[in-house]
Amino acid sequence: MKKLIMGNHASAYGAKLARAEVIAAYPITPQTQTVEKIAEMVASGEMKAEYIKVESEHSAMAACIGASSAGARAFTATSSQGLALMHELLHWAAGARLPIVMTNVNRAMAPGWNIWSEQNDSLSQRDTGWMQFYCESNQEVLDTVIQAYKVAEKVLLPAMICLDGFSLSHTYEGVDIPDQEEVDAFLPPYDPELKLDVDNPKTFGAMIFPEWYYEMRYKMQSAMEDALSVIIDVDEEFGRRFGRKYGLVENYKCNDAKTIIISSGTIASTAKDVIDKMKDDGESVGLARVRVFRPFPKDEIRKIVQNAENVGVIDRNISFGHEGIFFSEIKSALYNASYRPNKLVGFIAGLGGRDVTYEDIENMINLTNNGDVNEVTWYGLKSDAIDERALVCSRNDSD
Repeated sequence: MKKLIMGNHASAYGAKLARAEVIAAYPITPQTQTVEKIAEMVASGEMKAEYIKVESEHSAMAACIGASSAGARAFTATSSQGLALMHELLHWAAGARLPIVMTNVNRAMAPGWNIWSEQNDSLSQRDTGWMQFYCESNQEVLDTVIQAYKVAEKVLLPAMICLDGFSLSHTYEGVDIPDQEEVDAFLPPYDPELKLDVDNPKTFGAMIFPEWYYEMRYKMQSAMEDALSVIIDVDEEFGRRFGRKYGLVENYKCNDAKTIIISSGTIASTAKDVIDKMKDDGESVGLARVRVFRPFPKDEIRKIVQNAENVGVIDRNISFGHEGIFFSEIKSALYNASYRPNKLVGFIAGLGGRDVTYEDIENMINLTNNGDVNEVTWYGLKSDAIDERALVCSRNDSD
């Protein structure tokens, strides 16, 4: 069945098709329509699930942890400050090895108060032990929610599916919604070996002493490393069944490219148009779209850029005091590689929902290829706005 739906509803349909059994719902812009759509489906009987209306995002994750610990398939959705409020319990979910799936609609962090897209919310959670997927289209959102449950339940780690606020969450696209029977064949019911069970009691989350804690964390890291191959296998199976697959990193015309741009999310969609035009004009350029950020696909990145001379990374995020987060990770991945590009530069762009246009990306590619640029460039800054007065968020405009 093909439907014209927004990204938030694609996320909701993904949870329904995955037969999520417990939904913890707390609204926050621009994610709200995800839990609203699920509420409609549960109320109508179209989706069979326990729908819990909680008082905060912290409580939403707590409810998911309880449900998953009892052996139920749990789902929630959030954005920005809501994800930040969950931070404590994100560690708990991962440490407890619970395969919770959550969609996060990427939105800038406050203050100043901003509801538009930026990746700092999810990327500031990168060390919590959650797998992270970054989607380019509404179809990919739906498909990745379904895939994520299968991966999470194999490696026993939670998964976060990220989509750009408004660019996907509120934008309507044609999405193929598979038949429930087909998804059931792909994703069997969740039946964990260990769960809260009054007839078979066990202790969960108790005090653990130093002689065992260290090994627990090693096993989490091992599970993350194993997840790379599991994600590939699940994606390949999904492709055979449904005709769509995405991989860890999308290689878009990179095989013979001398200059490669690396990006994620919806910026990649615009970048593809730029690459197509520049290719037609005889330029040797390509695009690598990072879909899976945790676990980080180091070997895939190395393989894609092995013949490139120049690499530019577009980050819709910033690690304050350092640089763009994808840029840092990519530099780290290439440090011990057998081959490194001659030039590796980073661009900060699009923070707080600032448009990243066709012309912007074309300019960044040209700067990567030919320009005398700093290692990290804040692209598109308005020079007349960079002064102390303009940067004080709480100022009174009448002063």
